[in-house]
Amino acid sequence: MNAKPGLLLGFLGITACMPSPESAVGFRLPDGDAASGREAFVDLQCHGCHTVEGVDLEFTGTAAVRVELGGQVSRVRTYGELVTSIINPSHRLAPGYDRDYVTTGGESIMTMAYINEVMTVQQLIDVVAFLQAQYDVAPPSDFGEFMPP
Repeated sequence: MNAKPGLLLGFLGITACMPSPESAVGFRLPDGDAASGREAFVDLQCHGCHTVEGVDLEFTGTAAVRVELGGQVSRVRTYGELVTSIINPSHRLAPGYDRDYVTTGGESIMTMAYINEVMTVQQLIDVVAFLQAQYDVAPPSDFGEFMPP
């Protein structure tokens, strides 16, 4: 075979840049409705363990710790991060909370709610739209706050 080295290297370079089968590249749910997402957030009783800064969500539950969502952050909470946090909450646990209150056996207590068994895809889409609208990205006041989690 008399292949040109440049052609072979070009082919190898292209295939090396291709995403693996496990990649989330290209994943995108349809746009959701934030108002329906707020309703789903309450219907699914997410507000039993979560507060949303600036949003009044009446709750009479007894959660030991309420994890706050929304508010001012120094980096964007991406669509993918929000979807992952809902459907795989043990992927990244909320920083700044005592692990004894937010985990059971090293897994998020949110997993214990079996949310994936009751939440519809439309509810997921709408809850993400609701939550995404609650974050306000502001520049960090010092470089230390800018460090990724």
